[in-house]
Amino acid sequence: MSEADPSPVIQDTGLGARYPSLRGKRVLVTGGGSGIGAGIVEGFVAQGADVTFFDIAEAESRALVERLAGGAGRACYEHVDLTDIATLQATIAGMIERSGAFDILINNAANDDRHSIDEITEAYWDDRLSVNLKHMFFCAQAVIPAMRAKGAGVIVNLGSISWHLGLNDLTLYQTCKAAIEGLTRSLARDLGKDGIRATCVIPGNVRTPRQLKWYTPEGEAEIVDSQCLSGRLVPEDIAAMVMFLASDDARLITGHSYFVDAGWR
Repeated sequence: MSEADPSPVIQDTGLGARYPSLRGKRVLVTGGGSGIGAGIVEGFVAQGADVTFFDIAEAESRALVERLAGGAGRACYEHVDLTDIATLQATIAGMIERSGAFDILINNAANDDRHSIDEITEAYWDDRLSVNLKHMFFCAQAVIPAMRAKGAGVIVNLGSISWHLGLNDLTLYQTCKAAIEGLTRSLARDLGKDGIRATCVIPGNVRTPRQLKWYTPEGEAEIVDSQCLSGRLVPEDIAAMVMFLASDDARLITGHSYFVDAGWR
């Protein structure tokens, strides 16, 4: 997609499902300032939820909060570096102490920087695992005790279709995204008796400003041609699945991964 293309990235998909069970729920979203994360934040606010999101993109995050002001729910932004685990967990603990348990955790944050195998150093390996995997576990660890105490909670992790397709120049990203599906299975098994559910959403290629950095119009056409359905995925499509899995309508769904990819193969 060229910079001159006037087509909006965020589109009105006409999706309008409402989940009464999400109204008033306390939701924590990582990486919620832009892209898929922003779509998820917006979706939960529209449901009447009380949403806190972490990000380091200050301008985009504050603009999102301003745009969602006056909605059915509330969006609150916290500048948090997810690779600083001690501060991350202390921040979550402080929020729980002040306002009570989070009902829903959406582990969304990730970064799909391209890299070749030859370029990877030990330091870059550690950095990519911190950015794409490590924080997911420690966010979950921080919210679980309060969820366990109330006997209910939902964790939704964001995976990626990339490792299922074996895309080029994403070795570490795909390693992390594969691990997230295993993490989800483990959390679901260990936490089910506490009333806590864990699922994973696997997006296909979603049309966000970041993704448009990598794809020309011809590249986008190739993606659509590889899908069973011809529509172009946008953040709202992923948010729709996330909200369903977080709602009481999915009360007996846990431990599995769900593709939202328009049938990309």
